[in-house]
Amino acid sequence: MFSPEWDEGCPHCSFWADNFNGIDVHLRHRDVSFVAISRAPLPKIEAFKKRMGWGFMWASSGGSDFNYDYQVSFTPEQLSSGAAFFNYARTNPGFEDREAASVFYKDNRGDIYHTYSTYARGIDMLNGAYHYLDLVPKGRDEDTLEFTQAWVRHHDRYDD
Repeated sequence: MFSPEWDEGCPHCSFWADNFNGIDVHLRHRDVSFVAISRAPLPKIEAFKKRMGWGFMWASSGGSDFNYDYQVSFTPEQLSSGAAFFNYARTNPGFEDREAASVFYKDNRGDIYHTYSTYARGIDMLNGAYHYLDLVPKGRDEDTLEFTQAWVRHHDRYDD
């Protein structure tokens, strides 16, 4: 979503993040916490979050192996060898950081368990804009694009 070297979050991951804003209050009332995680330093995250007008919690995993442990960040060696493990398969993920949604459970003793993860197309269910596009006659209308989501921009970067 946001590598340490970048000045802003990925436009594609930001497309999903636009759907996160405002859900945290509803989730809290069902005893659920929502946190976005990126490797970028917190000051960069906070500046980008402010620019985008997002209010959800967003933490930095910088300085830890969290993103690597959950197979959403990859070393240069993994990328060059095509030996990265992403979306439950050995593959070349194409980028050093990829998208995912993971679920954790904290029990009464404070022990934390990883209960679920989904990657790539598995996160489509979290994107309200895509659900609306799936309802209209043209659908997502991405078949003639160089790659799916080639049309996506940060919400403050569309021409209109």
